[in-house]
Amino acid sequence: MSAQVWIAIVVGLAAVIDDLRRRQISDWISAAALACGLGWQAVSYGWTGLLYGLGGAAAGFAVFLVFYLLGGMGGGDVKLMTGFGALLGAGRLLEAALWTAGVGGVLALGVLVYRALRDKLAGAVDTTATPEQRKRQESIPYAPAIALGVWLSLLA
Repeated sequence: MSAQVWIAIVVGLAAVIDDLRRRQISDWISAAALACGLGWQAVSYGWTGLLYGLGGAAAGFAVFLVFYLLGGMGGGDVKLMTGFGALLGAGRLLEAALWTAGVGGVLALGVLVYRALRDKLAGAVDTTATPEQRKRQESIPYAPAIALGVWLSLLA
């Protein structure tokens, strides 16, 4: 396996674990993805690779910024995809974004079905939770979809 694949695996796993535990993606994970991605591009392809990585980072930021502004995802997701964009470059990033959208749709559907069954079987919704806690409980972590989308794009 290439260094690019290993970077994607390590960063993806760190982001998934962090997002599932805290419903946030730490800035250091996204910064590591950006630094490693640009470094890998520069070492592999020189100045051209560095520019390709910067273009990928810009594309990753732009693609997910729209969804962030619409309230559909958090800032950590945008920063993570920016880092992965540096690693993948613009062309491969767009492919990864399509994989991510497909995986995200399947995961979201699974979560909605699970929650509907859980609420039906439990019979009552927890009314003791604060609005912030309810919002956090109802959010769907997107790092798993992003990581799987990136990994699938590297396999394709």
